[in-house]
Amino acid sequence: MNKRLLVLVTLLLGVMFLPLEAQRGGGQRPPRTRKVVLAWADTRNGIAQHESTSHAVSVIERLGYESGVYDTFIRTDSNIISKQPKRTTGEPASGGPNLAMADAIFFMGHRDVPIDEEQKKELLSFVRDDGKGIVAAHTALTAFESWPEFGELLGARYDGHPWHQVGTVINEAPDSPITKHFPPTFQINDEFYQAKNVSPGMRVLLRLDVSKMPPHAELRNQSFPLVWVKQYGKGRVMFSSFGHDASIYDNRDVAQMFLEGMKWVLHLSE
Repeated sequence: MNKRLLVLVTLLLGVMFLPLEAQRGGGQRPPRTRKVVLAWADTRNGIAQHESTSHAVSVIERLGYESGVYDTFIRTDSNIISKQPKRTTGEPASGGPNLAMADAIFFMGHRDVPIDEEQKKELLSFVRDDGKGIVAAHTALTAFESWPEFGELLGARYDGHPWHQVGTVINEAPDSPITKHFPPTFQINDEFYQAKNVSPGMRVLLRLDVSKMPPHAELRNQSFPLVWVKQYGKGRVMFSSFGHDASIYDNRDVAQMFLEGMKWVLHLSE
């Protein structure tokens, strides 16, 4: 028997005598070396079905993969918001993405996202008590309008979008790891969400310069925060108004902002 054939036979025999679980790939999984992010984008009840949502969550997944910081599980099924794995029907599952295995959430829900009272308690506890994080974008400001505690978690509520055009953005936090790469002012073309019921505990990172915008009858917030961060109990929250158009996520500075924001809510930066 020649040497190459001997090596092949040895390998085949080795596989044949492996334990059955190992042959099926059912052995114990190696420990995770990266953080876990749930990209949760349930927009089924949104008035306007934002076409950018798919691209947004794909960019978030790519940022985690390429940086090596986190792995992303993309779901539009709100049953993942539970500390026990669930099927799409809400019945128990044997495994799958859930709050117990996650370190943070990327959230792009829209309007009345369908979760029950127990899920609401577990979502708040995930951040407040477990010290986990949420990065929320654009449509997230419209979500759960009838749930006061979510507004407290996020830091503000949706109050219309007076402009969808090029605007001048002011960098209020050049010392923050999330926004230090931005210049003092810059221009961007997007649909700018106006915030109301703003939490006094949040830190504004970027805001719209309304003095450079055309007059609008619906303008009610002269400070017009666009990106902010806040503590919620033991956990961290970041919100970005950016993201109506898919092209926004291809802006390198905005993509870096989301990556740095995710690192911040994961307690990987200060």
